[in-house]
Amino acid sequence: MAWTVLLLGVLAYSAGVDSQTVVIQEPSLSVSPGGTVTLTCGLSSGSVSTSTYPKWFQQTPGKAPRTLIYNTSHRPSGVPERFSGSISGNKAALTITGAQAEDEGDYYCCLYFSGPYVFGSGTHLSVLGQPKSAPSVTLFPPSTEELSNNKATLVCLMSDFYPGAVTVAWKENGSPVSQGVE
Repeated sequence: MAWTVLLLGVLAYSAGVDSQTVVIQEPSLSVSPGGTVTLTCGLSSGSVSTSTYPKWFQQTPGKAPRTLIYNTSHRPSGVPERFSGSISGNKAALTITGAQAEDEGDYYCCLYFSGPYVFGSGTHLSVLGQPKSAPSVTLFPPSTEELSNNKATLVCLMSDFYPGAVTVAWKENGSPVSQGVE
């Protein structure tokens, strides 16, 4: 998700977007399989309306982003009817009815402002009830160059886990380490 946000940010910046215009989305939401969830897209100041032409994009693991909704509530061909767009209060809304495991992923809203579209930072949607999976852990040791300078940087890479949150604790000789941890 980070590279997508960076790319969208660069595109918005290069298009001359007012830096004070902020599109706000929930960072994360969850839904049970078969349930209904509504993601929202608002503004730091002002209201979203049909004249901001809300669009919604979905990015699921290993797939290219796809357009789910354009012009507030229109679905491109091939997008299931369980996805619907609307304006709710002063926000754009994407409602997923009858959520499926494959709906888990990142959802981005973008709004039109007299020229460029401005993207939100995305909402990560978790579909609950999937089998839990412990992380694969890889520990990268310090380089010999670092060690020769009496320094050691350890890097821990965790992947392939569910759900998408992990707590990491470093220990040295059984005692917790907090200084120098990033």
